[in-house]
Amino acid sequence: MPTTRRTFLYTLTAAAPVAAQASKDSVRLGFIGSGIRGKQLIDEFLAVPGAKGVAVADLYDGCVQRAKEQLGDNIQAGREYRAVLDNKDVDAVVIATPDHWHEKIVLDALSAGKHVYIEKPMTWSIKEGPKIIDAAKRSGKVLQVGSQAKTSVLTAKAKELVASGALGKVNMIRMANHRNSAEGAWQYPVPPDASEKTIDWPAWLGRAQKRSFDPKIVFQWRRFWDFSGGVAADLFVHQFTQMHEIMNVKAPVSAVSQGRICKWDDGRTVPDVMNSLVEYPEGFLVDVYVNQANGQQPRGILIFGDQGTLQVEFGRLVLTPERKEGEAQNYGSLNFPKKLREEYLAKYANEERAPRPEPKEVPIERGQSHNWFFIDSILNNKPSRENAEEGHYAAAAAHLCNLAYRHKTRASWDPATGKVKL
Repeated sequence: MPTTRRTFLYTLTAAAPVAAQASKDSVRLGFIGSGIRGKQLIDEFLAVPGAKGVAVADLYDGCVQRAKEQLGDNIQAGREYRAVLDNKDVDAVVIATPDHWHEKIVLDALSAGKHVYIEKPMTWSIKEGPKIIDAAKRSGKVLQVGSQAKTSVLTAKAKELVASGALGKVNMIRMANHRNSAEGAWQYPVPPDASEKTIDWPAWLGRAQKRSFDPKIVFQWRRFWDFSGGVAADLFVHQFTQMHEIMNVKAPVSAVSQGRICKWDDGRTVPDVMNSLVEYPEGFLVDVYVNQANGQQPRGILIFGDQGTLQVEFGRLVLTPERKEGEAQNYGSLNFPKKLREEYLAKYANEERAPRPEPKEVPIERGQSHNWFFIDSILNNKPSRENAEEGHYAAAAAHLCNLAYRHKTRASWDPATGKVKL
């Protein structure tokens, strides 16, 4: 489940938090969107030295109340996110709203002079990224995207191994993130008091097509294209972000996709099973898939090179070198006449065949949490550890997969110009 995954990554990287150096100040945070992920973010930031929650905004009154239970009754709290942006005591905002609101709130926050932590995916569509990149550069503020694996020590070690040549030339990467439960398919429970009295439905819809009030949409919005990018934007993005960091690459150039609704035929418009094959200009392919109707596939990343394979799981790395093959070809010489084959094989009689190498687990140390890096960047004037460009390219990879799926064709993209060809 997403909760378990994020909780695990946070535990892995936040075991030994230290106070930000070179500053005695704190960062006063306003939380915009305090639903499931927003609740987690409040807890995670409260664990970071130098971070203090002072305001919250959510369009469901129950989420506002729960946030006050975390942060205290004396914080600024309400439905209107602009009130948080107008609050001069707020230094930075943490945004965890449905995807279709990300661009608008991020741009408004930067215009208001706030530092921004924006949950992944940074964007709802591929065209929104450049606008946010430009606004972040002009603002001079820290913008960090919330994909926790980006800054983990596990990712850093995997990047080091790939750069060392331990895998040889990487040719293919396989990424998977499966689950098989109602919770894993985003069928989250609807609070019993959910109504148009407790939820500002028109504001929640925002720029999306107008429709009658439906509380399931509010709490299960990832099931619908109007508000999310489905499994790609929710789950592919985590792994694209991590893989981009490990491989030290920017963005893909094309994708093909297949998918369908195999189990959760609950009115959703996004698929519950999806597989995409993505091409990178560095010369490797990425096979990425999610199955919400089977939970047996281990979650993680497999990186295949001509000299080894690296398995990147939650909490561990396993390196398996390729077996070095000899020159003698027993199978390849089967078509030789007997005498010629015996002479051919005799030339390699003293050749030693190496045994198949055993997988080796790579030791991993503990480090800081992704949230810690955001606070550290603000307090100590450091660059963002997951900036708008990186957030855009990771989200764009997922959007490219969705475009290929929805248009039933190969989707090509030029990261330099932003042009998509279908």
